[in-house]
Amino acid sequence: MTSRLGLSGNTAAAYAVRQLDVDVVPVYPITPSTTIMETLAQYAADGRMDAEIITVESEHSAISAAAAASAAGARTFTSTSSQGLLYMHEVLYVTSGLRLPVVMAVANRAISAPINIWNDQSDVFAERDTGWIQIHAESVQDVYDRMVQAYRIAEDSRVRLPVMVNYDGFVLSHAHGPVTIVADEEVAHFARRVASPFRLDPDSPISLGAIVWPDHYFEVKYQAARALEDSRRVIDEVQNDFRGMTGRKYELLRPYMAEDADFLLLAIGSVCGTIKTAARKMRSEGLKVGLIGLDVYRPFPGKELMRLIGGAKAVGVLDKAFLPGSMAGPAYTDVTSALCRYGVNVPVHDFVAGIGGRDIKVEDVQTMYRVLEKAKDNARFDREIHYVGLRR
Repeated sequence: MTSRLGLSGNTAAAYAVRQLDVDVVPVYPITPSTTIMETLAQYAADGRMDAEIITVESEHSAISAAAAASAAGARTFTSTSSQGLLYMHEVLYVTSGLRLPVVMAVANRAISAPINIWNDQSDVFAERDTGWIQIHAESVQDVYDRMVQAYRIAEDSRVRLPVMVNYDGFVLSHAHGPVTIVADEEVAHFARRVASPFRLDPDSPISLGAIVWPDHYFEVKYQAARALEDSRRVIDEVQNDFRGMTGRKYELLRPYMAEDADFLLLAIGSVCGTIKTAARKMRSEGLKVGLIGLDVYRPFPGKELMRLIGGAKAVGVLDKAFLPGSMAGPAYTDVTSALCRYGVNVPVHDFVAGIGGRDIKVEDVQTMYRVLEKAKDNARFDREIHYVGLRR
């Protein structure tokens, strides 16, 4: 049984969390994710959700409380944005290192300085290597659906890792859209709990996070890294089961007119909607262009991406983040690493756009495709970053 509601990305995330029977929700407000926690607090106050809402003094405390509650066996959720995510940095490593299946929503936002509350993806890219599964939403519907899937992935005995569900601040967090909601009982069955084999319990005490000497530390870290790499199998299973329940298809990557495309753009998040509009327009003008949305960013789906790139004549990567001091943007570096590893020889260009909430227009996307069209016979890797929309 389903129903259709008009929700923002934040309220869609909160609605899913209520359905998922979460036990503990540590909260600390930061724009633009605050309304998630306000909505959950209202659910708890109204008796619609049986969860402990813990108000803490900082984002560092929020993720620390989430990790502790998860270690005790509670199903735990929190959310944040921007500087808040960066303030959690230390404990993000702790959470993944202890294999705690915390789920967190991140309404992506630019990071200081200067202060900017609008969207880019600098915050999540700064935390891309903390050992969390990182999933990105393209629409408000995606936010709801990915939250429903997240606990099935995190709590699976083959994974036991935290999951970060990302979506663009304001563009999705505050904008409303139609969301098809699954009935509470169906969500509860789909995301049924998997108890941890090891948890903090006064009646059966154990140690978690104790010091590990060099003769074992390497192996412990390898196991977590291996679990993250292998989680793609579980993610695929969960996505397939979700499709069976709802009819909505999710994959690690979201191709759009990519099968026969000569020129492909790779992008993350809500900008994919703009790219689809531009792609349709350019197709009508005779240029075979397409899009690949990077829905699951960690683990990075390199092998799957190379299959989709196929016979493209040139590829562009759209980064909504800087990687200061690096040769290129963060997504570009992962894509080019995959190209090298799997021996795919295609020109690839890096486009940086949308920084600090700067609009990415259809015309900007068309400019990117035209760069790729001219690049098809050029060197394998471009030697410059294309800053699209930058005033010089």
